[in-house]
Amino acid sequence: MSGPIKDFSALKSLRKDLKAQDEARQAAAAERQRREQEARREADLFRSSIGAVKPLTPPDKLTPSVPRPQPIARQHLADEQAALQESLSDEFTIDTLLDSDASLSFARSGIGPDVLRKLRRGHWVIQQELDLHGMRRDEAREALAEFLRLAAKRGWRCVRIIHGKGLGSINKEPVLKAKVRNWLVQKEEVLAFCQATAAEGGAGALVVLLKGQT
Repeated sequence: MSGPIKDFSALKSLRKDLKAQDEARQAAAAERQRREQEARREADLFRSSIGAVKPLTPPDKLTPSVPRPQPIARQHLADEQAALQESLSDEFTIDTLLDSDASLSFARSGIGPDVLRKLRRGHWVIQQELDLHGMRRDEAREALAEFLRLAAKRGWRCVRIIHGKGLGSINKEPVLKAKVRNWLVQKEEVLAFCQATAAEGGAGALVVLLKGQT
């Protein structure tokens, strides 16, 4: 705050300062008003130049006409394949559980002897066959497991498994012949099997009867 006014000259100087401040405020107000008016004129000019406007209508969404492919349960198939392979054990032998007759035929418990007789005589038409020639043991086991899975899916009742006579193996021993019999006995869908007739492969093949579809 300034000190007290002591003479007329100081009062005159104060009036002059106040007048100058008032003129400056008026000039600033006039400039502000001029700018506001100019902005309104420019806005009016812009609106008049473009005319009436309205929001754009969003385009309709297109629905894809091509159906999406069905998902493939790859993990489920892998698990199923692994379970099939594990279910066929090389440690199992047919002699530990079930009996086999002199002709190396087999019938599951509850299957009458007439079923084996019919199987030997070709009562059921062979619908498909699996040839294991040239395969190693692990390859043959995997191929047999997959073949039986496919047979169950397709509803095949009678199939032929060609395991060979072992003439090309070491010591001429039919390694797969015994393995195939042991693997087949472990599968519940196998009801019976017998050695094929000479025309169907003889000692190098088996004719297998499977459960029908329920």
